[in-house]
Order: sequence, then C-alpha cells, then structure tokens
Amino acid sequence: MDQDEVVRLVRAAADGDSDAWKGIVQRFSGMVWAITRGYCPNSADAADVFQTTWLRLVEHLDRIANPEHVGSWLATTARRESLRVARTSTRTFPAEADSLVSLGHVEHHSPEQAVLEAEQAMLDSERARQVWHAFRELPARCQQLLRVLMATPPPSYAVVAAALDMPIGSIGPSRARCLDRLRQMLAHDVSAPLLCAPKCHQPPGEASRA
Repeated sequence: MDQDEVVRLVRAAADGDSDAWKGIVQRFSGMVWAITRGYCPNSADAADVFQTTWLRLVEHLDRIANPEHVGSWLATTARRESLRVARTSTRTFPAEADSLVSLGHVEHHSPEQAVLEAEQAMLDSERARQVWHAFRELPARCQQLLRVLMATPPPSYAVVAAALDMPIGSIGPSRARCLDRLRQMLAHDVSAPLLCAPKCHQPPGEASRA
C-alpha cells in the first residue's frame, strides 16, 4: 500500500468511512501486535495495549498532521503504551510462544498418509519449539526487533525506528547481528533452511540500508 492510499484511507476514516477504517486496521494490525508482543511479557498485556493503541488512533484520527505517517504514529503509540503497561502490570503468567505453533489437522486421507502427516507435523512442531526456545534466549532488544520485522505486511524502516526508538541506519546491522546470534544458537539443533538469510523479509525499498 503506497502513501497516497494510506492518506486516502486515513482521511476517509476520519470522515466516518468504516471500510476505510477496516483498511487501516488490516494494513497495520500485524505491525501493532508485533510491537506490543515484543514489549509486553504476556499476551494478555499485549492484547490490552493492542486495543488501547487503536483506541488512541480513533481519538486522534482527525488530528493527525501527516496521515501518510500513520504507521509511524501507531508504532510510537504502541511502544509508549507497551512501556506504560509493562511498568504497571501485575500479571505474572506469560503466554508461551510455543502455544502459537499449530499442528494443523489430518483430513480424510488413507491411514498411511495420516501417519506420515502426523509425523511431519510433530517434526515441524519440534523445530518450531527449538526456534522459540532459542529466540527467548536472545537479548530483549533482539527479540523486539525481530518480532517487529516479522510483522505482516513487513513494516518500513521508518515504522520500525518509531516502534523501537532507534536510528534507521542501525536497523539493518542490528538485524543481521541478531540473526547471526540466533543461527549460532540453533546450529546444532535446527536445519539451516529454518533461518532466513540476512536479506530475507526485508521491508520493501529498504534493501540498500541493510
């Protein structure tokens, strides 16, 4: 989605267009969730911040000076709300990232096919658990950065910078260092294809900055 389209959606949503609002949510909800989940220690707090961030946008939608930068506005708001909640939260039972890994289900295949699919699902799940276990051993800053960069659709570096309050020029090198560290941790447990090369998941138009 280009900036002109973002501006159109923001202005239309401010005028009460529900379809435009849905378009904004669809475009940025993955990014907002990635930010909140990166800062908040459990999914309940992250969900609260997610809802609060969108509420703040509703409250300020007709006062955003630069609607083309609504992504950065959301990122900054999500970061600030996340930090506020993280400081005051009394919840002590973080949700495990493993719970997000779905094993899928076997449809009406032959018994042999069902066994093969179930076995593959178990292998995939084990690899995913290994990745998440290593991921949680990374420094908090690496976890935050990689979560935001993995949002769908990929956020621009301007949005990532606003989300993490870091210079745009340091995002690419920091991402490479975090991925290298994760690869090293997984070298003896997970096959190489599970990890993306440094250029993977590069936000559109940002390759030259990595």
